Amino acid sequence: MVSFAAWTQAHAAYVLAALFALGAGSCAGTRASDVGGAERSQAGTGVVRELAEGEQGFALVVGKLLTVNDNDDVFEPGMLVVRGATIDYVGPVIDLPAGYERFDAPLCFAAPGMIDLHSHVQSSGFGDLNDMVIALNPEYRSSPTVVPGNPSVRRACAGGVTTLFGIPGSGTNNGGFGVLYKTRWDANYEDCVFADPGGMKVAQAYNPERGADLGATRAGMAWNLERANKLALAANRDGRDVFALRNLQKVLARELPLLIHTAGSDACHTTISMWGERYPVRAVLSHGCFDGWRVAPYAARVGMPVNLGPRTFDWRSSMEGQIIGTPQRYEAAGAALISVNTDAPVMPQEELFLQGAMGARLGANSYTMLKACTLNPARSFGLDDRLGSLAPGKHADIVLWRGAPLDPRARVDFVWIEGRLEYDRERDGQRF
Repeated sequence: MVSFAAWTQAHAAYVLAALFALGAGSCAGTRASDVGGAERSQAGTGVVRELAEGEQGFALVVGKLLTVNDNDDVFEPGMLVVRGATIDYVGPVIDLPAGYERFDAPLCFAAPGMIDLHSHVQSSGFGDLNDMVIALNPEYRSSPTVVPGNPSVRRACAGGVTTLFGIPGSGTNNGGFGVLYKTRWDANYEDCVFADPGGMKVAQAYNPERGADLGATRAGMAWNLERANKLALAANRDGRDVFALRNLQKVLARELPLLIHTAGSDACHTTISMWGERYPVRAVLSHGCFDGWRVAPYAARVGMPVNLGPRTFDWRSSMEGQIIGTPQRYEAAGAALISVNTDAPVMPQEELFLQGAMGARLGANSYTMLKACTLNPARSFGLDDRLGSLAPGKHADIVLWRGAPLDPRARVDFVWIEGRLEYDRERDGQRF
């Protein structure tokens, strides 16, 4: 925390200019969805309590606080109060009880830690992420591949990404189960992984086609997946615990979420039909690229969340003289929940915010794209009671940006994960 205080002092001369630039003198709070700031939200949420003996707490005062909460509240300036590992208060600047440390960062935007639901960097590469012997591997898990605090994870943290779904590869139709973990710098497995299994990974075309068995064609792959689902449903109906199908049984009982690698209008249609209608599980359509945007109205009608990337546009359309932004097309169709991904290391994990920026550049609403990196992936996986926004009771996963979070010129100055300072640009060095 010493470097934070030093940073604050070094930039104290710029406080007035920063507050003016951020509009802090004009209002105590506003909403991101307001037009011209017509509405004002003066009150904060939560209660700042006295610290009990042995408890630690601190407050951040920033130029602009983007809560990304259900009301889309924005506070200029704003204050976050953290007690232990969770947020206690979000709102205008207030007086603090004794014992809380206060840190002023008037040049910074505060935003929730970002979440990527499609990531493979838990082992710092693609090593050990596929078992290619058979087409379906529902008993496979990525948990043995986790290398906490590896260089890719550290760069992710320095890019404002605090939560990852680390999954098997896409070499087979059912790659197995991934883990949900935090991007802590110095941690063991128990410190960073908070859900194992965190969800299932399915690949439905473009990568898992095989050369010598029923999985060689998309029709065959669909049959394989249907057969596995029917076996798991029968086991659930009969009350049987089948070891190889145990976690797939949980998916079909809606106890675990499902992420589906799928692209192109044909494969995306098969995915929505299978996992959104015939087997209405907690499924998220991931990638959705190439011309997958053509079935966006179908995804919207069924209510299936989408997790778009690493391509944020239909590159083939550029050969026809135009660029079609994938998030914009799903947004225009009314898709239920839009999030973005990097498929890291396909795209660098730390560049998740740029995926949101590109979605906005190509026509999607900028605030929707901020949600696509924060609240929407949390909601898609049922984690929004803990993650995705800055609200009382949620994990204190907080990122301070020097600039607007989706601005390519912005940089991350500080990252807290569950109330612990994990990244300090001055202390740790700029990582990308």
